Amino acid sequence: MLVFRHTGCYIFHVMKIAVYQFAPEFGSVHKNLEKIENALEGLRADLVVLPELCTTGYLFASPEDVQSVAEPVPDGETVRRFETLCRRTGFRLAAGIAESAGGSCYNSAVLVGPDGWIGTYRKIHLFWKEKIMFAPGNAGFRVWDIGPARVGLMVCFDWIFPEAARSLALQGADILCHPANLVLPYCPDAMVTRAIENRVYAVTANRTGSEGGDGTPKLAFIGKSQALGIRGEILFRMGETEEGVQTVEIDPLLARNKKVLETNDLFEDRKPELYAPLFPLS
Repeated sequence: MLVFRHTGCYIFHVMKIAVYQFAPEFGSVHKNLEKIENALEGLRADLVVLPELCTTGYLFASPEDVQSVAEPVPDGETVRRFETLCRRTGFRLAAGIAESAGGSCYNSAVLVGPDGWIGTYRKIHLFWKEKIMFAPGNAGFRVWDIGPARVGLMVCFDWIFPEAARSLALQGADILCHPANLVLPYCPDAMVTRAIENRVYAVTANRTGSEGGDGTPKLAFIGKSQALGIRGEILFRMGETEEGVQTVEIDPLLARNKKVLETNDLFEDRKPELYAPLFPLS
């Protein structure tokens, strides 16, 4: 919940957000859940963000491998255990998981709170071999009001498409929760631009470590989980190999003021009628 703190003549609406950066063990859902639960037990925060595919690992060899660990939402073990964790701690949790639904598997992010499952986002912009392993997201971008803030979900490679963050911001998101398994080195800096151009907070939870090898491509994940302010300021950025929980206090209500100057409002100054070439009908 928000805490009101006076700083001179301004009342700061304190919301504590956290990231847990770690290296999931590939294919070991139960071990990864235990690791997450142990790391977050006793944490005092309002919102926690975990990496993409945080309970399964990333580098699947086949769609059948994905199917063996994917779970239904909200009735799978992972969401149920996240619900239990949130009830004990009181925070909301955004986390990337492998979801099974309707005969397909999705690279999804779930939002869970003390009262249970809140919502699911299915990754739209699939990266590299994800196009073989997962079905593309089919439900668009959504924003959920969790009380202290309005939260939008995006997953990893969505970062390179400015329309993803803009869509969430136009729907009223104060915070972009961004579970990720980043391997490209320029994403953390690109997310600075996403925060600036939308005047939103952006929280990227990346993983560490590597997967693959022994005749298969090897991926090294870059870490650098971060929280960004509405002007693109780096509130924290973790190291490449650092594992642990990092927290910061923010005022989510600041994201609702889209004025860059007294005369310029990011959203009111948009000219959608002139952007038509960006969205051809065919």
